Amino acid sequence: MSAIEVSSLTKAFRTYKKQPGFTGAVKGLFHRQYEQTLAVNEVSFKIESGELVGFLGPNGAGKTTTLKMLAGLLYPTSGAAKVLGHTPWERHDAYRRQFALVLGQKNQLWWDLPARESLELNAKIYGIPADRFNKTVGELTELLGVQGKLNVNVRELSLGERMKMELIASLLHQPKVLFLDEPTIGLDVTSQKTVRDFIRRHNAEQKTTIILTSHYMADIQELCERVIIIDHGKIFFDGKLGEIVDRFADFKLVTIQCGNADAQPAEKLSQYGEVVEKSPTSIKLKIKRDRVISACKALLDELPVSDIDIQEVPIEDVIRQIFAR
Repeated sequence: MSAIEVSSLTKAFRTYKKQPGFTGAVKGLFHRQYEQTLAVNEVSFKIESGELVGFLGPNGAGKTTTLKMLAGLLYPTSGAAKVLGHTPWERHDAYRRQFALVLGQKNQLWWDLPARESLELNAKIYGIPADRFNKTVGELTELLGVQGKLNVNVRELSLGERMKMELIASLLHQPKVLFLDEPTIGLDVTSQKTVRDFIRRHNAEQKTTIILTSHYMADIQELCERVIIIDHGKIFFDGKLGEIVDRFADFKLVTIQCGNADAQPAEKLSQYGEVVEKSPTSIKLKIKRDRVISACKALLDELPVSDIDIQEVPIEDVIRQIFAR
């Protein structure tokens, strides 16, 4: 059985549309207009035990709403879901002890207490023995490089240190499923790498099933082989990350080095592909995939080419194009 099974999951929100001004406020007392928004619209997917899956989409696509339903924080309008054999919104204790949800923009640690006291409170809630608690906290703080910050009030921690403590808090009870919503948001590049390395290692060693949402493509590229793209509440793509380029980018980037690049007329170069960049010594062209070989042969024959480089379109550019349309 899959660790996570989602079938036609739907969540609709009803919002009140207030008319502007005092008159609109008075009208709203007697006759209200509502608008229904489908945040998640018949989403279906399966995730096997131990998988680390990227969950992508533009703002408002339904990513966080889906995670909240899988964590049991929201009731769906319709559809079904099973996580570790449990229906999340039934909130059985047996399920709540087996998953963790980390929201990059929400705190679960007590703001005015040292991080250690918040962790000790979580340990009491989950019934974790003291020896196991000390061992787990020691290992996790060492891996994340925050051993010396346990006795510092959470409000006095930097954003990166606080996010690492949030991860430690979520992993104290060794969950089998981990939902990570923007875990690196706002972090500097060093902290982002530390968190990514930690997530990768934890997934490999503990075989934890992880769903990761992030707007940083570096997170997805380094951690996830499989991605699910959601837009306007619907699944747009579900497959390997590498397949996105093959499916949605029908061209490659060809850069040629030649001594008289400036002297080459644009009309002549446009017969091979779209000119993206041009400098005195190089030309970058966007060429259709099915024409790359023939175009490169022609360029080598007709121009004094000293070097040629063929690259795939950066995955971040492809994702940006998908979101834009």
